[in-house]
Amino acid sequence: MGSLSCLLFFIIIILPTITASTILFQGSIGSHQKKEGGTIPSSNPFLNYLPLKLLMFGLLHPLSLFHLKGYLPGKLYDLNSSKYGNQDELKALIKALHDKGIQSVADIDINHRTAAKQDGRGIWCIFEGGTDDARLDWGPSFICGDDVTYSDGKGNPDSGEGYPPAPDIDHVNPQVQQELSDWMNWLKTEIGFNGWRFDFVKGYAPQYTKVYMEKTNTTFAVGENWNTDRQAVRDWVNAAGGTVTAFDFATKGELQDAVQGQLSKLKDSNGGPPGLIGIMPGNAVTFIDNHDTGSTQKIWPFPSDKVMQGYAYILTHPGIPSIFYDHFFDWSLKGEISKLTMIRIRNGIKASSTVRILASDPDLYVAAIDDKVIAKIGPRYDVGNLVPKNFRLATSGNDYAVWEKQ
Repeated sequence: MGSLSCLLFFIIIILPTITASTILFQGSIGSHQKKEGGTIPSSNPFLNYLPLKLLMFGLLHPLSLFHLKGYLPGKLYDLNSSKYGNQDELKALIKALHDKGIQSVADIDINHRTAAKQDGRGIWCIFEGGTDDARLDWGPSFICGDDVTYSDGKGNPDSGEGYPPAPDIDHVNPQVQQELSDWMNWLKTEIGFNGWRFDFVKGYAPQYTKVYMEKTNTTFAVGENWNTDRQAVRDWVNAAGGTVTAFDFATKGELQDAVQGQLSKLKDSNGGPPGLIGIMPGNAVTFIDNHDTGSTQKIWPFPSDKVMQGYAYILTHPGIPSIFYDHFFDWSLKGEISKLTMIRIRNGIKASSTVRILASDPDLYVAAIDDKVIAKIGPRYDVGNLVPKNFRLATSGNDYAVWEKQ
């Protein structure tokens, strides 16, 4: 069993104060590395194309892995056994990001691990941390006791959902909590990372996300809780300590249905947005697609001919909007997306901005954000008198338009 490493990166574009506009940029370097070639730094076009001269965060996947796609971590400290680059190249990339005003946020996949060796039973359950000492060198007792495929039954029961492809790690174990926290802090101090994206947080109880947040004192963190029930995600955020953000799968689901002739879905029974941004906007990361839902996997893709309507919505609304690498570069939408991004920045739209929905008909949605910006999506051209005379058209495209207050 070899050990490979791949990178998943995000960029969060923010103004000089943490309360100002924040934008996430997300993509999978692993897939783009294959297409573009070169070392890690040269495989990042955003290093040479930054439409905004702002402070930013960038998020990377540094883990030592068994699987090319990047989500079966093994020797966590070993960043040199990779077809995508080595530790020095990763540090150079992070420095290049920092030199551009971009902070780096690591993609943390700690629900499960791949083992380095078999035990006496012939089960792959002996883990190695990738160092000369015993850090993260675990045996089968560190696996959840009810993971019968790999465990010796001595670990605590799994506190979350199971993950059949690899052993589920026992996060109830204090040694697991401490050694994973030490590793994450090493990623900060030695490699240069500034924050976390927690993958598959359904795999362990939210109280352990809270532990890792507190032990690592991170600048920014977002959890992947794949759930379209916004109340359930809000409950997870609160149980995880209330400072971590979460990807807003509820908004994605409602939005991609809405743009297909159901724009009335974009107003809930209380008159606000129907996703997590309608009840917890400061902790919501909105997105159109990511490496799972779109790209090569296409598990739950946004309608391809309506992607810009989606961006017109999330880039003008509350929450932390996420721009997908594929859309920005591969789909040649960087011009349109950059205009919307500049409108957001220029008007100081932020995660906690307020929304006043002016129209939510099947073919027309219009909303005022902070009474500075009015966004319209949908095929209906005539918006009547919904846009006051003191607003000017800032940008428009196929079935979307945005106005700014003069």
